[in-house]
Amino acid sequence: CARWKSSLANRLAALFRWCLERQTTHTAPWGISLSLPGTVPAGRDDTFMTATPAVLPAWEDFPLIETLTRQFGVPVWMRSSVETMTMGELHAGAGHGLRSMLFIKVGRRIGAGIVCDGKLYRGAQGAAGLIGALPVQSDGVNGSLDAMAGSDMIQREGRVAAEFGRSPVLADLLRRGSEITPIEVSQAAQIGDPAAVAILSKSGHLIGQVVATLANALNPDIIVLSGTLAQTNDILLAGIREAVYGASHPLVTRDLRIIRSQMGSSAGLVGAARVASEAIFAPAFLKDWIIQGNPTLHPDFAAFRARADNAEVPQSAAVPPSAQERAAP
Repeated sequence: CARWKSSLANRLAALFRWCLERQTTHTAPWGISLSLPGTVPAGRDDTFMTATPAVLPAWEDFPLIETLTRQFGVPVWMRSSVETMTMGELHAGAGHGLRSMLFIKVGRRIGAGIVCDGKLYRGAQGAAGLIGALPVQSDGVNGSLDAMAGSDMIQREGRVAAEFGRSPVLADLLRRGSEITPIEVSQAAQIGDPAAVAILSKSGHLIGQVVATLANALNPDIIVLSGTLAQTNDILLAGIREAVYGASHPLVTRDLRIIRSQMGSSAGLVGAARVASEAIFAPAFLKDWIIQGNPTLHPDFAAFRARADNAEVPQSAAVPPSAQERAAP
């Protein structure tokens, strides 16, 4: 198990080097910033990672941070994908110049990025915005927002509608042997399939009800929606807007805009870069390396780098593991 993790880490490092080789400036990097699908525990915003947090399932025992530090000799920072996308949207997208914003990512899980007074709010443990865990109710059924409105629900309900003939478009796809995915359900809704429209509308209204609670509490300037479904499906967008405008105080919605992200996946890239640059130039971190002229000479990082260099290096796998190797405990 450790061998294929090491192999993947080395491939990640090779990708980084490939990107660096294609930069026209050819300057040495000052840091690495990673965007991950899980919640990253909060520390001081300028503090680089000194250990791999238990964020990615099955990676808890692999020293990813130490491996990247050893290979590149620079500090590493981590944030959740929702946080980096929020940062990107705030500094280079629809939130640019605004003081308050809600960023909502819709997928298998539904998360929120919260911007207050022009800064990302992370919470005490870095877990602010986990709205997918909030309880909701629909048609007498209780569950979390993730379970009741996420893409897994859309796929499941779409398949049921296809199997029972309630959705002509999806039933035809099923007869032809095609898989019913959330994208197929979304496309069916866009062309007016009644069952698909109902599924996307239900998801949008449930998400909107939760977002309305956040909007009433935070009074944002703007709400930005992201994720493939939110950015491409008009039914889902309309459901969210209807629920938010219908359940929020008139003052909250008087100037409120609810829009799709125009940045797409690039928001995460811009946000990750912003995380590293803000950390490097944070006054508490800057004061200890500015005289030396390079953040890699920060005394705390130099000490951590020495420990990482002396740590045992996991053995790499020559080839990706087979299915049997991946299944082995």
